[in-house]
Amino acid sequence: MNTATFGAGCFWGVEAAFRRVPGVVSTAVGYMGGTLENPTYHDVCTGTTGHAEVLQVEYDPSRVSYDDLLNIFWAIHDPTSLNHQGPDRGTQYRSAIFFHDAEQRAAAMASKRHLELSGQHQQPIVTEITPAAPFYRAEEYHQQYLEKQARSRCTI
Repeated sequence: MNTATFGAGCFWGVEAAFRRVPGVVSTAVGYMGGTLENPTYHDVCTGTTGHAEVLQVEYDPSRVSYDDLLNIFWAIHDPTSLNHQGPDRGTQYRSAIFFHDAEQRAAAMASKRHLELSGQHQQPIVTEITPAAPFYRAEEYHQQYLEKQARSRCTI
């Protein structure tokens, strides 16, 4: 199994989108990219920890490729929106790809460049591509939140 980590706004909707993908074995929402060890949701929402809300995906590369996951990532959010998605505002909602190895870094950079050249977006893509940092699993009530609420997606 391989690991991929994405930040694309509120992690509830990001998780719901990836959980439906054949080849995705498990998902967990949490926090990455900040300075505080073991942050809580409350800590991250202050905007002072530097963490992004992220989804960590465990996937079977024989069933779904990292490039396929990148395509989903780009499709489910607005990568031109700096530090917000829909009504959610703050650096914790930034668009981010946290790569786990050199191959993921190269694939993420290439896919971002391809999207930039496609002309699909009028504004610059602001997605950060950075090395994976410690992943802090979010509180249990956030895991598979939309499924627990019998909702298929976030309503914006």
